[in-house]
Amino acid sequence: MLRQLARLEGKVAIITGGASGLGKAAAQEFIREGATVIIADINSVAGLEAAQELGPKAQFFKCDVSDEQDVSNTVDHTVACHGRLDVMYNNAGIPGPLTESDISRLDLTEFDKVMSVNVRGTLAGIKHAARVMRQNGSGSILCTASISGLMGGLGTYPYSISKSTIIGIVKAAASELAQHGIRVNCISPFVIPTPLVTEQFSQIYYGAGAEAVSGIINSLGVLKGAKCETADVAQAAVFLASDDAKYVSGQNLVIDGGFSSFKHLNMPMPSSMS
Repeated sequence: MLRQLARLEGKVAIITGGASGLGKAAAQEFIREGATVIIADINSVAGLEAAQELGPKAQFFKCDVSDEQDVSNTVDHTVACHGRLDVMYNNAGIPGPLTESDISRLDLTEFDKVMSVNVRGTLAGIKHAARVMRQNGSGSILCTASISGLMGGLGTYPYSISKSTIIGIVKAAASELAQHGIRVNCISPFVIPTPLVTEQFSQIYYGAGAEAVSGIINSLGVLKGAKCETADVAQAAVFLASDDAKYVSGQNLVIDGGFSSFKHLNMPMPSSMS
């Protein structure tokens, strides 16, 4: 019986923000599917630990995505070491402070910090990945957006605006890069209790333990009997990165159990109107 070929066999991928959370889960899944992964992260300690944990097909390269030169260096290092770049997953992001939910008191300095990582960093990743991918006439570029970019009231102003902007960037880039054989897509997940999200929610539920906070986060969904996990996003990323999605570009894959698809009308029951 022939062994089924892994979906990313022989491919080389960069995952920004790959030292923890969604990025690390994606790195693990990419490697399981045969890829070599460069974990690009600003956190050297966590990045080196992740690379060691994930094995010889994972390598760490320090990268602050808000610094375009760092992003360019990461891409150039990858091509120099491996001769190619097949997948660029722009996943690095920051939520910003929870206080940025009142527009009349919005701190534009904090806004700029979030935009520099979430938007500028994503744009730099697309720019420099496209620079090398177009030479080969193929490639897959992925970005992490959020349901906070689809609906109002789910995140702070900086975070929601940044994630909405990523969806627009993806469509704009897909329209240009299609002529070079490069696909560009994004993923908008529901809230997941990653270390970063759990830490943020702990500021709201002060004194609650990590397990309790995770339980709160997992209770926010609408699909009975299921919860959104990092593996769900990682597997979606594998699909979009692989040839299974060879004709998918310019799309935003929403992973939210239907949360953003509907809103029930709070109509009074006929029996209550008599």
